[in-house]
Amino acid sequence: MIQKKLMLIAVVLMDILGGMEFDIFTPSFPRLKSLFELSTFEVELLLSVNFVAYCISLMFVGTLSDNYGRKPVILWGTAIFIVGSVLCIFPETYYMMLAGRFLQGLGIAAPALLSFVIIADEYPLEKQQYYLAMLNGVTNVSIGLAPIIGSYLTLYFDWHGNFHFLLWFGVMIMLMTILWVPDKKPVPIEKQEDKTKYSHIFRSKSLMVLISCMVFMFAPHWIFVGVSPVLYMVDLNVELTHFGYYQGALAGTFAIASVIFGMYMHKFKPKSMLVVSMYLFIVSIIGILAIAIFDVRSPLIITCVINFVGMAQLAPSVLLYPASMNYLPNAKGRISAVIQAYKLLMSALGLQLAGHFYDHSFRSLGIIMVIYFILGTYLLSRITRSNAIMLRLSEKKND
Repeated sequence: MIQKKLMLIAVVLMDILGGMEFDIFTPSFPRLKSLFELSTFEVELLLSVNFVAYCISLMFVGTLSDNYGRKPVILWGTAIFIVGSVLCIFPETYYMMLAGRFLQGLGIAAPALLSFVIIADEYPLEKQQYYLAMLNGVTNVSIGLAPIIGSYLTLYFDWHGNFHFLLWFGVMIMLMTILWVPDKKPVPIEKQEDKTKYSHIFRSKSLMVLISCMVFMFAPHWIFVGVSPVLYMVDLNVELTHFGYYQGALAGTFAIASVIFGMYMHKFKPKSMLVVSMYLFIVSIIGILAIAIFDVRSPLIITCVINFVGMAQLAPSVLLYPASMNYLPNAKGRISAVIQAYKLLMSALGLQLAGHFYDHSFRSLGIIMVIYFILGTYLLSRITRSNAIMLRLSEKKND
């Protein structure tokens, strides 16, 4: 019993590190830009290269853990993450820091992805939903706290402080994994199951509509997170000590709203909730376009509009992901990998486009977000009109 509680602590901390790793250092973007004499595009590349590395690793972590066990893969991933953190702390050149960020993304995929799998391995089915919901909450809180912690680390310890934090957090995760995570032998994969490849996922049109809808609805969040440090602190004159609160408000509001939504969603039909979300996205698109067209330079107004977007994302985030996971019951791991990789690649593409066309205002960022949201809203309308998909959503709700 005590061992399981200690294991749970290790798993929760893995999830926290996975949530913080991406953007805890974004408050130091202006400092890095000045120190290495970088363009906005080059600064954003520190995020995009991390995205790409995470995607590459994502496609192998699940298979490796099935073949060799969860613990060895987490340890190897954490070791790679630690090496990347060291390179980021002591970079002789900008390209060495890029290499460090690549290794961080490559390594963090293992603990971030397998923390959920460990829960599924160790706990009976009736307890898995509770613990997975808890981990989702922890992820949102850690994402919200990351820019706040990053702001103060940058303020008191300069940009090195963020990477020192990640380094020692990674060391702690490695030690906890060694001591508390069980080293179970993997269950051999049946030959028939092994024949199920990614092609089955991409050939399913309905499944790809579900996945694409989620990607275009949630990728803009990461694009905003990547550009906002330069936008807020450099061009909107937000102080470093205040920047974290703007970013934290976004994740905090979404986390609180998610809990409330989860308590009352059983009272409404899935189709009704998705239709409401569709109209909320339309209002969000109008709001973002207004900020971009009229060049609104108030960080408070921008943050409020992005918070409203979060309300539109609630129902799709809860309903579409489980529906996708259960579309092909024997390919849940691969479906999860496709969703994550697709989302991160589209986020990286949008981030680089926003950096390339950045004009010291919200305009380029807003236009890219609007394009993504229009595509997502169109796909959501297709989902609500599809009887087959809505039947799956209704069945999931009644389980």
